[in-house]
Amino acid sequence: MSAQTQANEHAPTRAHVLIIVENLPLPFDRRVWQQAGALRDAGYAVSIICPTAEGYRERYVEIDGIAIHRHPLPNLPGAGWAYPLEYAAALFWQLRLTTRIARRRRVDVIHACNPPDTIFLVAGLARPFGVRFLFDHHDLCPELFVAKFGRSGVMYRLMRALERATFALAKVSIATNDSFKQIACTRGGMAEEDVFVVRSGPNLDRIRALDPDPSLRKGRAHLVGYVGVMGEQEGLDDLLRMVADIVHERGRTDIQFCLVGFGPSLKSLRTLAKQLLIDEYVDFPGRLDGDALMRVLSSADICISPDPKNEMNDHSTMNKILEYMALGKALVQYDLIEGRASAADAALYARAGDRRDFADKILELIDDPALRQQLGDIGRRRIEDLLAWHHEVPKLLAAYDRVLS
Repeated sequence: MSAQTQANEHAPTRAHVLIIVENLPLPFDRRVWQQAGALRDAGYAVSIICPTAEGYRERYVEIDGIAIHRHPLPNLPGAGWAYPLEYAAALFWQLRLTTRIARRRRVDVIHACNPPDTIFLVAGLARPFGVRFLFDHHDLCPELFVAKFGRSGVMYRLMRALERATFALAKVSIATNDSFKQIACTRGGMAEEDVFVVRSGPNLDRIRALDPDPSLRKGRAHLVGYVGVMGEQEGLDDLLRMVADIVHERGRTDIQFCLVGFGPSLKSLRTLAKQLLIDEYVDFPGRLDGDALMRVLSSADICISPDPKNEMNDHSTMNKILEYMALGKALVQYDLIEGRASAADAALYARAGDRRDFADKILELIDDPALRQQLGDIGRRRIEDLLAWHHEVPKLLAAYDRVLS
């Protein structure tokens, strides 16, 4: 039996899946796009609701047989009070577009990807029409709020309530790792058999090494790479201070840093680099994808994941770590529970909160080509043998068997 024939057995009469995402556009969101493609290949009809963003302005587009419906979101400051306004606007569009899509074709499953934990309201209104609800748990929203704003209070308690309501309504939940599954079963009260761990494994057909681009080094001997969101909780302000220490205190002017990504902190990070007098050592090319992203990472000697240790990061799987490993890159990160679960022996681990130790680890890898090669080889084998996306597809399809049972 062929893989395609086997996959098609999972989709009864081409069930229609509606995936709702609030924080990233498609197909930019790699995890969701891989899931959508796997469901399409298994015979499901797939529609997606997501926001617009720079480079993703078309309100409706069909790509590879997947229908993408995009909606605008208000451009609000990153203050805590702005989140309810953003979530209300998103909810309005999600309800409107869900109704429009369902009029054209019956929806069988709503697949909600947080943050935020408000999409269950759309699923709740659709439930009387026989629509099943699958919750795809990407982020710990209460912990994310604390990581961003350093406090709990009324908004934190509201987010805990929304999280409980989401789990209560979901027939099946998908967790990105074992830590998230434990939270779904304890804090969320879900039965263990209704929670499926589907990791954000890299697709080895998409992630491939390209010839290095020497120009990215700006004439320096070494290149350190980073890819990810430019946000407050990613530890990038601390990283820039590490770079300042490496350049100004240790006299290492032979290392260039390329930090790829976009987000609410990008402008302030560029300003901070100038204030620290390291702007000539740090490039911020913004959002890159496809070959442009692969070229930067392929050119890097090592890669970094400076996310600080806190309740959210400790239990989250960082996609960038898996992408670094897929390209055979040694990396430095803080010693986080799920970060170590992903990388194992493919990384050097700095002590939590110790910027100087993190900088030491960067220089240790930069100055030891044999160690870089050893850790890079371990990471690549770990992806191929355990963590690549093709290992996760059967788990995703098993979750859909469960939600439609």
